[in-house]
Amino acid sequence: MAHVPGLLVPLLGLGLGLMLSQSLQGARAMDCGSLGPAAHLTFTPTARDPWLAPRVRTPGPLDHLYGTVRRFLSAVQLNPFPAELVRALLNEPASVKVDEVVRYETGYVVCAVIAGLYLLVVPTAGLCFCCCRGRQRRCGGRVKTEPKEMACERGTLMTFLLLTTLVLLIGAVCAFVTNQRVHEQMGPSAKAVTETLLSLRGLVSDVPQELQAVAQQFSLPQKRVLKDLDGVAMSIGSTIHTQLSSTVYEVLASLLSLGQALQVSMDHLQALNATLVELREGQQELDPAVRVHRERLRDLLQEPGCQGCAETLSRVGGLELGADFGQVPHVDDVLHRLKGVPEANFSSMVQEENSTFNALPLLASLQMADVVTELKKVVAQQPRGLKTMANAFPNWEGASRWSQALEKMENSSRPYLKEVQRYEKYRWIVGCVLCSVVLLVVVCNLVGLNLGIWGLSAREHPSHLEAKGRAGARILMVGVGLSFLFAGPLILLVFSTFLVGGNVQTLVCRSWESGELYQFVDTPGSLPSSMNLSHLLGLKKNISILLAYQQCRKGAPLWKVLQLNDSYDLEMYLDMSQYMANLEKELQNLTVDIKTLDLLSPAGHRDLKALQSSGLGDIHYPGFLTQIQKPVVSTSVEQLAHELEGLAHSQGNSVLGKQLQQEAQGLRHFYQGKVLPQQRLVAKLNVSVRALAFSAPRLQVETSVVLDRVTYLKRELPAWATRILRNESECYLTREMGYFSQYVAWVREEVTQRIATCQPLSGALDNGRVILCDMVADPWNASWFCLAWCTFFLVPSIIFAIKTSKYFHPVWKRLSSSSSEETQLFHIPRVTSLKL
Repeated sequence: MAHVPGLLVPLLGLGLGLMLSQSLQGARAMDCGSLGPAAHLTFTPTARDPWLAPRVRTPGPLDHLYGTVRRFLSAVQLNPFPAELVRALLNEPASVKVDEVVRYETGYVVCAVIAGLYLLVVPTAGLCFCCCRGRQRRCGGRVKTEPKEMACERGTLMTFLLLTTLVLLIGAVCAFVTNQRVHEQMGPSAKAVTETLLSLRGLVSDVPQELQAVAQQFSLPQKRVLKDLDGVAMSIGSTIHTQLSSTVYEVLASLLSLGQALQVSMDHLQALNATLVELREGQQELDPAVRVHRERLRDLLQEPGCQGCAETLSRVGGLELGADFGQVPHVDDVLHRLKGVPEANFSSMVQEENSTFNALPLLASLQMADVVTELKKVVAQQPRGLKTMANAFPNWEGASRWSQALEKMENSSRPYLKEVQRYEKYRWIVGCVLCSVVLLVVVCNLVGLNLGIWGLSAREHPSHLEAKGRAGARILMVGVGLSFLFAGPLILLVFSTFLVGGNVQTLVCRSWESGELYQFVDTPGSLPSSMNLSHLLGLKKNISILLAYQQCRKGAPLWKVLQLNDSYDLEMYLDMSQYMANLEKELQNLTVDIKTLDLLSPAGHRDLKALQSSGLGDIHYPGFLTQIQKPVVSTSVEQLAHELEGLAHSQGNSVLGKQLQQEAQGLRHFYQGKVLPQQRLVAKLNVSVRALAFSAPRLQVETSVVLDRVTYLKRELPAWATRILRNESECYLTREMGYFSQYVAWVREEVTQRIATCQPLSGALDNGRVILCDMVADPWNASWFCLAWCTFFLVPSIIFAIKTSKYFHPVWKRLSSSSSEETQLFHIPRVTSLKL
């Protein structure tokens, strides 16, 4: 057992070192959970109003008609895009040769010839028909005399007339719808042109102002970081307190427990020493008294007349001191080393150190106040790149030229667009009138057929006057007259709109959709210098419109499309490395001084060192226990007194008996006055000795461990706190960088995809194609196509109406001459066959 303390000290020291080492490693590897991630910042969009929404023609029932018209126009115009002809027309209009234009417009020339023939033939035929009908009244065709053949021909003619009328009806309805569609689309389309030009004006000129607005929103992450800086010192102090609390509280608890144990041990040691002094003094008084009593009893019991005294005499011979406390180890040296211990009040000391440690967050806040102020100054600055981002954007002369050109185009287009809308109104009115005429022809045909069929069915009744058949024939002739009268205006409207809409479709829309138009524009020399985009913007390099269009559709930034990368690099202005380096440098100045946390006061340290070197555990406590286990007097004084009282009663000599009785009483007084107090002191000594024998060796080991731990912690706690501080500073910097990273990501997206994106250019081109081709050209071409459909079907309608009308006249008496069975062509029919 004597070697156990010496073995425990190195083992506990090793365990202490391992535990603190693991704690420090844990401090190095801790995460940033105390600060938490960066919150999401919401930035206000600074870009102009949203760009023009992409225009898309919704699918509808007229799409098949539009497709048919396009295929028809593709068949009319088989020639490819006339690049050379258009180049000459744009650059040198006087050099354009008419035969080249005619050669390219061959299909349209053929259609013009057909329209001219129609315009010549149909009105001429109508004039002849009117003359024949007005003067000779014999226009009407040949009358069949056979009833069966006449019924078959009449039915065939009425069927064809009905089918032709239905075709005219369908064409007229489609013409009405497409004519209205063109009129409805023309106003919004003209408005969209000005909106597109206005939008394109800001494509370059508005960028610097919007970049300036973007740069100003750097204040949002700045404000958030400045707000976090207000509590960063307290947060770091709290984290340090949390990380150190378990170890510090454990050490303070150990000190408090050790102080209490030290006080108890000192009380026992002092009690042991005082009791031992009293015992030694009592022994010095007790020894002569024991000898006196032993000698007197021996003389009495050895007298000749003493009866039965031999056994008692032998017991009296053992009447001597048992325990000799003069032989126990001295504790004076230990008491001397522990003189004045405990000097410190361990309870008050631990309470004071605990209060000091709990005030660590506030202490850290006070110590970091000046550094936090400097950090706020660094954060309040704006990165150099953001300051120059707006001013450094290429504000070259071409930007103003671009804006001026678009403004001029916008201003000059407004009168033309108004004229276009005015002429479109006239076209719409004329189209509505002519469509109404076609519908009137359809109505005449349908009404005439109905009345004629009704009149034919009434011929079975001899009393009927056949007025219905005559009315049906006349109404059919009204339709024929309207057809002859309006055939000319119809073909003129059809050809004029066909010539405009067809060329727009084949020359512009088809090449625009296939990309040939972009290739033509990209070809050097195709456009005059006033229309060249590179020249207009004053760029050093020519840009490809097709490539720019493709890049814009993908969302490429404006400076990339305009090949301005050498003069503007967005990433350079968004580089915040220097700004963050300054912030990180200032964060390195954050310090926390915890030297005020002593853990153990000098007085307490002296107490523990005195205890450690006192030798309290080296006292030979078994020597105390050996003497304590011995009786104060070897023979029991009370039992001896009882035996003497018995002998006194059994003696025949009354004088001897009386003497023995007096000695018994003297022994009882001796026991009560001398022996019993000594026994009580021995019992008190036994308690102190046993308590010290149990606690002293362990107390010295614990004292050594606690002293080593306190010494180690006082040396390592500042470094440990510094490591925690550095880790928290890095976590704080990471979180604050998250706010700035959000800002940089937002700026990059805002600038490249909204502010300085050229996507509006591709959107404007796409919208222009949709407006011109899908919204205007398609219904425009469908309108003249349907009118042309009706115009050319008026010819069979005229023929079938004239042929059919002769069968609706009343039947007269049959002519005897076979020559009378035939009439001249275009004569109003008068049926001469027998009544069916």
